[in-house]
Amino acid sequence: MNTALTPALEAVLLVADQPLDATVLASALNCAAGEVEPALVALARSYDDEGRGFELRRVGGGWRLFTRAEHADVVERFVLDGQQARLTQAALETLAVVAYRQPVSRSRVSAIRGVTVDGVMRTLLTRGLVEEAGTDPASGAVLYATSAYFLERMGLASLDELPALAPFLPADDETNDLVAGLGAGLAGVSRGD
Repeated sequence: MNTALTPALEAVLLVADQPLDATVLASALNCAAGEVEPALVALARSYDDEGRGFELRRVGGGWRLFTRAEHADVVERFVLDGQQARLTQAALETLAVVAYRQPVSRSRVSAIRGVTVDGVMRTLLTRGLVEEAGTDPASGAVLYATSAYFLERMGLASLDELPALAPFLPADDETNDLVAGLGAGLAGVSRGD
């Protein structure tokens, strides 16, 4: 086994979300495809010999890492328990934006929150709390909406039962003060104060 090639192969295989063939791997690692295939076979054999909890399999015209079948019960329990884990503050904020603005694009949610929400949105999709709801006719962006599972977990019959946002927004006079203060600050910047 090419010991210099092995760590790089493992690193790429670890992040792959689909089987990768020797040509793709060789290109990523900047080496010859003829070097990669024997290294993959040797790597798969070493995982088997060492009794690792994962294995390297040739599937779908390429190679991919999988957990071993004999550990399926442990993996299943972990994944299901993870579904019960609490959402982070970022996930809750993103979910709230989707719930109140749906259908909404990922970029719109990012603009509202002021941060990129790609990872958080993937988590919400994985947990089944949001789902794709078509595409925006103007931009072609994927639109997202809350799922039936979201309603179930929130104990709601429909989105009409979501609490109104108005009580959580600042009063008009507070908003006007904020806007006036912001305007004065921007005027000072433009004058060079």
